[in-house]
Amino acid sequence: MGSGGAQRIDGARVSDRVAAGEPVPDGPPFDTDSEGNPGTPRAPGVERPTRAHAPRPEEPVARIEHVSTSGTFSLDGGTWDVDNNVWLIGDDTEVLVVDAPHDAMPIVEAVAGRRVVAIVCTHGHNDHINAVLDLQAAVDAPIWLNPADRMLWDQLHPTVAPDREIGDGTTVEVAGVTLTAIHTPGHSPGSTCLYAPELDAVFSGDTLFAGGPGATGRSYSSHDTIVESIRTRLLTLPAQTVVHTGHGDTTTIGAESDI
Repeated sequence: MGSGGAQRIDGARVSDRVAAGEPVPDGPPFDTDSEGNPGTPRAPGVERPTRAHAPRPEEPVARIEHVSTSGTFSLDGGTWDVDNNVWLIGDDTEVLVVDAPHDAMPIVEAVAGRRVVAIVCTHGHNDHINAVLDLQAAVDAPIWLNPADRMLWDQLHPTVAPDREIGDGTTVEVAGVTLTAIHTPGHSPGSTCLYAPELDAVFSGDTLFAGGPGATGRSYSSHDTIVESIRTRLLTLPAQTVVHTGHGDTTTIGAESDI
């Protein structure tokens, strides 16, 4: 055996002989070095020790999916064209839907037959709830809404009530992750965000956008209140938290920290 620890037979390393397809004489089993060459001989009957691998931390299987729908928002006698974001959180089996604007069919198609745990309305403005009854009929899921926005809901759906009230600290589980409701009044009295720390994500409705707070100046809204909500309820989240908004592009808590 050579001084480098590699077994040699007739002047050639065992690994070279094997690579050339040549027979190798019987001998004691050898451990191999990092290049696959024989190393220290092992006693007969002693198995090569297996290398221990550190267990990988389990990651949530839930994913975030996006649907966009277009329509109008109406309040205080005015009507505006808007594009809305719909967020789906789930896996291949079940899903949670955040908001139901304008047209249920694209949302139903995105659900793709999965069980819908809940349809959570971030607030009661018509452009976030005007397709919610059609969506509910298609997917057979409960509708959640903060009761402080019931007067807005009743303007559009006066004969049907939401199935469940959602308030600060309410939790909902889907696909192994927990989302916690954060009450953030200002854009409307019942505006509510959903925070999923396992996904580094918050679903902000119309409370926080890329570039600043949601709109105020209309009925039931308050600029001072929304700024207070953002500063005390959202900007306290980790800076890397991705903000999935009700309209427009996503942002992060860190990017909006100067509000």
